[in-house]
Amino acid sequence: MRIGELAAAVGVTTRAVRHYHQTGLLPEPERLGNGYRDYTLRHAVVLARIRRLTELGLGLAEVRDVLADEAGKDLAEVLTELDEDLARQEAAIRERRARLRDLLEDEGGLSAEGPVSPRLAALFRDTAHLSDSPMAVKDREMLALLETAAPPEDRERLIGLLGGAVSAPGGAERARALYGMLDALADAEPDDPRVEEAARALASSVPDGLVPEGTGAGADDGFLRALYADFAPAQAEAFRRMLRLVTEERS
Repeated sequence: MRIGELAAAVGVTTRAVRHYHQTGLLPEPERLGNGYRDYTLRHAVVLARIRRLTELGLGLAEVRDVLADEAGKDLAEVLTELDEDLARQEAAIRERRARLRDLLEDEGGLSAEGPVSPRLAALFRDTAHLSDSPMAVKDREMLALLETAAPPEDRERLIGLLGGAVSAPGGAERARALYGMLDALADAEPDDPRVEEAARALASSVPDGLVPEGTGAGADDGFLRALYADFAPAQAEAFRRMLRLVTEERS
């Protein structure tokens, strides 16, 4: 058989046949005098088995183990491992679908910053009245970023602290006042007197435990540098001074 005839007989492409030759799965046949490969029925049998194994989901390395005479793993062992892997994938898919259902049922999770967790979506709903503040919008983006990047225990603690601060008596009003002070610094200079006022207001409103130990205005932290660069100069200075004040209170 020619390569096209072999491929057609087994239901694969000639490109797949050549690839199996390159990877050593399918032995190269003898060549005729004209240089064409001459495939036998044995090649078709092996190629058909390769197709069946790959359709089960085996990778080529696993197929090679099954086909090799000196295979370290027999077919039953390989298929057992594949079944266990598929079970893990199935569980992961169920978890993702459950997450999607939660998002579709909870419109808060589909905010501009979403998708976010149900807890963060609830916090966003509680602060939706602040969405006219540019700084509040930045804050929401930052929270969505931290929820993605932070370890689970850290993000749970962070969202819990912020949620508690907002839901406390007068918390929503304090948040609006703070955002207003920061928004007012958008076009100000770093030495504007309002910077110190905003920094002190922020420091007095930060929940205990929100600012991690070791975080300070002078800390060599790439994330902090990127954060400051995203703010107007006076706003960044207010945050630097706030961190300095919080650090001083701990010492």
